[in-house]
Amino acid sequence: MSPDHATTMPTRTQPEPAVLDEQALARLRELDPEGVNHLLERVVAAFLKSLDQQEQVLAQGRGAPRDLNGLRHVAHTLKSAAASLGATALSQRCAEIEALARAGREEGLAALIEAVLDDIAAARLAMQQLVQPAR
Repeated sequence: MSPDHATTMPTRTQPEPAVLDEQALARLRELDPEGVNHLLERVVAAFLKSLDQQEQVLAQGRGAPRDLNGLRHVAHTLKSAAASLGATALSQRCAEIEALARAGREEGLAALIEAVLDDIAAARLAMQQLVQPAR
């Protein structure tokens, strides 16, 4: 193998995708361009407040017996809220959980829930940093 081939191998030095999509955040900011109503801060605060309960239902879904209907409902709700705030990865994984739960399929659900819980942690941190005043 020539040295050129070694440099074309995929590496882990690529930056991770942004946790929050800037276009989605820009759309929210457009609704309150001057920030007078603190819309972004209020939406983020409401989202973060709702996460605790949703996270609890998801965490319980890692083991048996699973409440598939409860998981489907939480995943559906979280999918929409996450999408509106630009937490795309979280939203997409919630859609997968919702589809599995709706179909009554449990295979792979525990691993997917673990990934969603990681996505929630990342989104929570990103949103907290987003609305904290610069120091």
